[in-house]
Amino acid sequence: MLDTNMKTQLKAYLEKLTKPVELIATLDDSAKSAEIKELLAEIAELSDKVTFKEDNTLAVRKPSFLITNPGSDQGPRFAGSPLGHEFTSLVLALLWTGGHPSKEAQSLLEQIRDIDGDFEFETTIRSPVITARTWSRP
Repeated sequence: MLDTNMKTQLKAYLEKLTKPVELIATLDDSAKSAEIKELLAEIAELSDKVTFKEDNTLAVRKPSFLITNPGSDQGPRFAGSPLGHEFTSLVLALLWTGGHPSKEAQSLLEQIRDIDGDFEFETTIRSPVITARTWSRP
């Protein structure tokens, strides 16, 4: 799925991980699911800090996958296959989940951490006319 050049670049980024990362796929019988499974398996092969597993019992959108730390069920979830312009978001999610620091200002990160409440954010991007909707639920 990923060409040699892309694998080389991604492997270099994955070397920056300081914590283990788990990719948990929730799949169905679609071609997109097969594509996601292949992509996640390739990513896991590039680093000993990344593991891939499938859990089709989760009550979430299918096909999708979660990027998290072992023992956690929180983290960014991607619906569909993040190839093309979404690949950058995938790499950033892998890095940040794996402990690589964000380049955002520390003061901004502290403001976010200080927000009280439980929130769930969902961003949807659709083509050919790109629209994005973001909402939160307390």
